[in-house]
Amino acid sequence: MNFDLSVVTYEIMSGKIANREDIGTWSSGTPGTMKFNAGMEETIVKFRAKTVYRVVTVVQPPFMLWNETTKKYEGYCADLIEELTKIMDFEYEIYEAPDGKYGRMDENEEWDGLIAELVNKKADMAVGALSVMAERENVVDFTVPYYDLVGITIMMKKPKVPTSLFKFLSVLEDSVWGCILAAYFVTSVLMWIFDRWSPYSYQNNMEKYEDDDEKRYFNFKESLWFCMTSLTPQGGGEAPKNLSGRLVAATWWLFGFIIIASYTANLAAFLTVSRLETPVESLEDLAKQYKIQYAPQNGSVTAMYFERMAYIEERFYTIWKEMSLNDSLSELERSKLAVWDYPVSDKYTKIWQSMKEANLPATFGEA
Repeated sequence: MNFDLSVVTYEIMSGKIANREDIGTWSSGTPGTMKFNAGMEETIVKFRAKTVYRVVTVVQPPFMLWNETTKKYEGYCADLIEELTKIMDFEYEIYEAPDGKYGRMDENEEWDGLIAELVNKKADMAVGALSVMAERENVVDFTVPYYDLVGITIMMKKPKVPTSLFKFLSVLEDSVWGCILAAYFVTSVLMWIFDRWSPYSYQNNMEKYEDDDEKRYFNFKESLWFCMTSLTPQGGGEAPKNLSGRLVAATWWLFGFIIIASYTANLAAFLTVSRLETPVESLEDLAKQYKIQYAPQNGSVTAMYFERMAYIEERFYTIWKEMSLNDSLSELERSKLAVWDYPVSDKYTKIWQSMKEANLPATFGEA
């Protein structure tokens, strides 16, 4: 039986027909045909049904984060799926995984997190910083990775270096500076006393040194100035005339030379050691030290990597132990397995143990 069906659209406002348009005529048959009226083919597109997908995600900046002000998801993944909707013409509703995890398989081969939402068909797709793993590929399909990170990056908090205008004083101990200051005053006092009461000093023989070009009266103030300037490249100037004063000045010069040389050497060593105290630069450096606590985020791909590497090392050790203690092997074969050192590295076992002792952070914000 063949028949024709007229397709008409109505726009109803306030319970009344505000606009009526004849779209065209559909004719029955195998297959049926649709004949549009002039200009009506574009109008019918507005009534086409759109596909709505449920999208599950995990909040992890900068890929996906929640903006409390706009009440919207933001980040790279949010912008990516928004662009896909413009290209492929679909709608979506996004929600977070109930446990906030990406998903891993337990001993009973049950999944949790974001992967469980996909496996249990509660979500149509997932978007986020989800790593491609062999066991995940067995249950879900992945797109081509948009971000490829090879290797493990160590992120450390930048240490705060205290700054001070008097940092140069920290090269020597406070007690050393105190001894230097005491020696300075003692030498100045001795020079003043010797110049004051020595019969060969300038102030007690002014007539004898009347024709000298440089005349210096060593009172207490001048003695302090002489000892201070003697430690500088400028020099202390005219030395005392009396022998006792010159011996004190020569002793102070020798003392100043030793102190300046020692301070210069200690300053160079102090600055060198400060530059050598660099943070950890590799995984081996991290495993060798005990001052810095370190751990990846619990349930992350990095944590899974270290856990599995430690498990593999343990399995290798078990296999080697069973082979070396196997009585069914000949004496020659067993002797080849007998070594004085552990044949398999236990680096990752120690690293994983240190991570567990530091308590792996549960969330990205806590990390």
